[in-house]
Amino acid sequence: MGRPMKERKPKQTPMEEERPRGRGARAVADIVPHIGRAAFRRFGFVQSSVVSRWPEIVGPRYAGVTTPESIRFPPGRRSEGVLTLSVDGAHGPMLQHVAPAIVERVNRFFGYPAVARVAIRQGPPLRPTPRRAVPAPQPVPAELGESLRTIGDPELRDCLAALAGALAASSGPPVFASNDKE
Repeated sequence: MGRPMKERKPKQTPMEEERPRGRGARAVADIVPHIGRAAFRRFGFVQSSVVSRWPEIVGPRYAGVTTPESIRFPPGRRSEGVLTLSVDGAHGPMLQHVAPAIVERVNRFFGYPAVARVAIRQGPPLRPTPRRAVPAPQPVPAELGESLRTIGDPELRDCLAALAGALAASSGPPVFASNDKE
């Protein structure tokens, strides 16, 4: 009839050849740093202290018109990086002149020459949104205050006192708008 068919051996990928079987489970803590390292480096999250302490580093004058976006380092190094700043429109040319001072201040903050140059991107700097002030709690009615004193857990007592104060400040039960027409 024809030629006899030869049996083919399944090809093994290099991954299968290198990895021994029965290696056992690995702790997640051992795996996560390797998984997240590239993502954190990519988005510049390694230098979060620069963002949080930016007004201390450059002073209030420059912190008001700039926001650090990231610091990018050359592969395999932790020095001579590029600091990217988001700058209000007209302040860009001024910051080009003071960029050496900013580099010096950032390097002084790190304690070693971490930044070699500054890249300026014009655009509105991100401002932290101001937190809304929480209104002062209303005093707890006297009849509720007496019953709260018997609660032994101070945290639970404080939570219940805050709830009682909020209920005392309200003008009745909460009303929810419904879309059902009855």
